[in-house]
Amino acid sequence: MMKYRFTGHETFPCRYPWLPKAVNILENRPDLFKDIDEAIVTLGVGKQMARAIKFWVEAAKLVKKQKNGDLKVISLGEDLLGKEGFDPYLEDIQTLWLIHWNFSTHPENPIFAWDYLMNRWQEPEISPSRAVDAFKKEADSLDRQLSIVTLKQHFNIFLHTYVRTRGKKGNILEDNLDSPLTELDLIHQIGETFSDNNGKLEPVYVFNRDPKPEISQQLFFYCLNDFWETYHSGEKSLQFREVTSGYGSPGQIFKLPEHEIRDRLEDIEDFTDGAMRFRESVNLRQIQKQRDIEKNLLSPIYVEGN
Repeated sequence: MMKYRFTGHETFPCRYPWLPKAVNILENRPDLFKDIDEAIVTLGVGKQMARAIKFWVEAAKLVKKQKNGDLKVISLGEDLLGKEGFDPYLEDIQTLWLIHWNFSTHPENPIFAWDYLMNRWQEPEISPSRAVDAFKKEADSLDRQLSIVTLKQHFNIFLHTYVRTRGKKGNILEDNLDSPLTELDLIHQIGETFSDNNGKLEPVYVFNRDPKPEISQQLFFYCLNDFWETYHSGEKSLQFREVTSGYGSPGQIFKLPEHEIRDRLEDIEDFTDGAMRFRESVNLRQIQKQRDIEKNLLSPIYVEGN
């Protein structure tokens, strides 16, 4: 049974310096967060922020918790954000899409807002009041006694991971340009509506479902394989609809249009050196796995020319 996380981020979205800073310190100090007071001093932040940093570096799947409680930096964290890593300052859009993928795909202990809004939100638009109402119904069904305040905070953390915060006059607040994932342009505000709860105006958002050519084929196929191994382990074929709209799929997590996914899959046989292939006929569209894929073929970290 999945253990949803509604808290742990301490009401802070992930900020630009947090993941690189945590990875660099944890490489030498895997026991950093065992003593929160020492973590506060080392990181130079307050207690809540220190706890938030721990939450997000784990959510990004850059570290793995050990039996003794240490956080060990895994190869992805080192290769991506280490001192000699591919993108130590989060400057590459591929890195940000990969972090988004990792935030959104925790099969055993998902971050609730990511799991629910990415996979199960059926309405064309998202308003805060409707989202929080849906969160409350779901929490109640899970026998989680969570207050509306907690659920609002959780929704706001999701929202401000992807949407820049604006001031009263609509100006973007420089101090609040905190989350690197706002660069993905994944969520747009399209207007305002009156809340069903109190009749006040509130913003309305939509997911950006346009093609996303900035997601490289290297990253797309890495995520497709990750999805396959996580949710369909042992299966030798996947229906096309599973890739476009299945739970935890690239189509759902990246909000990709169906035609873009189909176009990408045309390259899968060459890209995986024949390990996967896409077959399409009048009655059948599926991806077939011919053999296990060599790890080096689908690394999420790719430097042109290497």
